Amino acid sequence: MDLQSKALNREILKLSVPSILANITIPLVGIVDTAIVGHLGDLSAIGGIAIGTMLFDLLYWNFGFLRVSTAGMTAQAYGRHDSTACTRLLTQSLTTALSAALLIYLVQWVFVTVVLWFTPCSEVVADFARRYFFIRVWAAPATLSLMALKGWFIGMQNTIAPMITDIVVNVVNMAASFFLAVYTLVGTLGVAWGTLIAQLTGLLTAVVILVAKYRPTVRQMLDREFFRVSMQWQQIRRLMAMNGNLFVRSLCFMVVYVGYTTIAASYGDTELAVSTILMKLFMFFSYFVDGFAYAGEALSGRLGAMAEGGWHKNEQVRRVVQLLFVWATAVGLLFSLIYGLAGTPLISLMTDEPALLQASERYLLWLALMPITSALAFMWDGIFIGATADKAVRNCMIWAAVGFVLTYLCLLPTGSTHALYAAYFMHLFVRAVYLSIDWQYGSLKG
Repeated sequence: MDLQSKALNREILKLSVPSILANITIPLVGIVDTAIVGHLGDLSAIGGIAIGTMLFDLLYWNFGFLRVSTAGMTAQAYGRHDSTACTRLLTQSLTTALSAALLIYLVQWVFVTVVLWFTPCSEVVADFARRYFFIRVWAAPATLSLMALKGWFIGMQNTIAPMITDIVVNVVNMAASFFLAVYTLVGTLGVAWGTLIAQLTGLLTAVVILVAKYRPTVRQMLDREFFRVSMQWQQIRRLMAMNGNLFVRSLCFMVVYVGYTTIAASYGDTELAVSTILMKLFMFFSYFVDGFAYAGEALSGRLGAMAEGGWHKNEQVRRVVQLLFVWATAVGLLFSLIYGLAGTPLISLMTDEPALLQASERYLLWLALMPITSALAFMWDGIFIGATADKAVRNCMIWAAVGFVLTYLCLLPTGSTHALYAAYFMHLFVRAVYLSIDWQYGSLKG
């Protein structure tokens, strides 16, 4: 390995390791929540958390652009050494986040009523999901603002700040959820109150970091004239255009992930609980490899910002892609091996219900196949987001959603619940293949 590759590898690890350490705690929250209600013997609560989480996915994934577009565009501004543009992007993203939170407050009751009406689940599960939602929804301003701040920190080549914030959020979430669920009268709904408390704590932590480390940015943001100029259409147009494409991408994500939950719910509460547990394990892997994807966002944005002839022709970006490919593949193989050898013991950590343990054994092969298949998809997402290739990632998810739906419909006549997991596997496969082809022949060629 030459000196330049070694230097880039050090940068990848410098950016990815803090994100990995923080991301590992993210799925642990869901695992702990599931374990709490699973060991309390409440199957309907496991399903209710799954449906309640799906409700927030429907809302928050629509605003995923707050992190994605902010990270990519900020990384490019950072690469151009344009501090004013960096501050403007944070101002615009936080304003958008707070506006979106207000919209969520206005439509929350209608939203929950309509979605639960279309969701095939028992009344007991629906009632728990409804109560879970109306507690957690009060964290909307904090949750959306944290998306914007996390994207901005990553774009500024700083993954330590989001690491600290995420760890604070997730440790507080686990501790508060456990205490409230086990030791207070709120019972299993303590997991919702724990999330609310954690999100508010996380926002406070991120603001403290912002004020302490980026004081010139904060001073500029608080200037009334700077805010007025930043929110003018000519200043915000590119961000809004990118957000529009990423919004479509988010809708396609919802087709897959909400489809996954609703289809599982149609098979009954036991299958819903099993699918929830399996998804928690898979998300553990995905959050792990996302650390390298975040490094890809930061580095491809910064290194490619001044590239001539396209990102694909920038030698440093090409080397980053090669190194990330090695890391992502290694992580995918490792987790496929772990899930293949220890799938049942890992599931038993989250529930001791015999019916769930027995039902889950049918799907362990799918669990083992998912990481290695999806590793490339996650890596490419980071590269293309850093390059602000929003049309490519939009089109990729459109085809991935189509692959999910068509695969399920083709296998539906078999009557097998394996159709759900085959469809989810297909969407990951399409994402990996589409962006691999696009990198070689498409939007980043220049």
